[in-house]
Amino acid sequence: MTQNEKLAELSAAGVSVWLDDLSRDLISSGDLAALVDTKSVTGVTTNPSIFQAALSAGTSYDAQVGELAARGADVDATVRTVTTDDVRNACDVLAGVYEATDGVDGRVSIEVDPRLAHDTDATVAQAIELWKIVDRPNLLIKIPATVAGLPAIAKVIAEGISVNVTLIFSVERYRGVMDAYLDGLEAAATAGHDLSKIHSVASFFVSRVDTEVDKRLAAVGSAEAGELQGKAALANARLAYAAYEEVFSGDRFDALVARGGRSQRPLWASTGVKNPDYPDTLYVSELVAPNTVNTMPGKTMDAFADHGWVNTSSITGLGDASQEIFDKIAALGIDFTDVFEVLESEGVSKFEDAWNELLDATAEQLAAAKG
Repeated sequence: MTQNEKLAELSAAGVSVWLDDLSRDLISSGDLAALVDTKSVTGVTTNPSIFQAALSAGTSYDAQVGELAARGADVDATVRTVTTDDVRNACDVLAGVYEATDGVDGRVSIEVDPRLAHDTDATVAQAIELWKIVDRPNLLIKIPATVAGLPAIAKVIAEGISVNVTLIFSVERYRGVMDAYLDGLEAAATAGHDLSKIHSVASFFVSRVDTEVDKRLAAVGSAEAGELQGKAALANARLAYAAYEEVFSGDRFDALVARGGRSQRPLWASTGVKNPDYPDTLYVSELVAPNTVNTMPGKTMDAFADHGWVNTSSITGLGDASQEIFDKIAALGIDFTDVFEVLESEGVSKFEDAWNELLDATAEQLAAAKG
């Protein structure tokens, strides 16, 4: 099969193309394998919203839910079994990519229960449990970058488990995430783990920043505020990449590299464009840099495959210009600390709501299966 030229060019520029979606149909139909062969897909991310959508659509899960009901499985056990089965099977589809890239790609993510986002110990315990249940080396455990999540990240990495840190909105919190990752690698080395087998990405959310900041700029209503709309998210991501380059070229990381340590790649998440006035490939074309990941919903991936373009000058060297944009927005009275707190709180709540909807729908399916 032939790879899509535009997505292949993006991949060649150092951006790993991951799909932000998963369902049993996607796996069983062969469509996921086809995306690897035709659209340069080298990874998959999931979240509670994705699983909620997958389990509520069609009949692909009915037989398994029926079997679990007959065995007396409760709602939590059923959801855990169904989702980990899907992720394990997706890991197997991507096993060839994992081997070919020395473990850098070929990754599939599964998230800890979002209701644990503010409980460090429970997050660590479930991360270890999920790692054992899926039992695949190309798994990533998603842990949110809440205050309670930071020590959990360090402890899970210390166990030799690969982690996708999610729900990062601010550069300040991102620095805390990178620090937690390095803490974890140092502890893993002390414990005798092979650091070359431990991988991590840091999922920096993009479009939601524009959504929140644009709303506040619209409320300001001035011409300058209007000109700054649609600029905060890219500026934020570019500042994050500058922080990444700084941290992963320093003495602390160099000492870990000597022991096999890998850098924690930035992953651009929430890259589907929410404002129809903006180009639908904005958060892909304008976030191109080596050693990054862009995880896209299918719609965004299709749009880029059709008419996207690779701007290789879109991140590196733009730190000062990006900070200037932030300074101008802040000068208009936009409180970025509040923006990021709101986005994190909303992000956790949205995943909690989706998880609860998933539990409710599964409870109904179990009840129906039991008759």
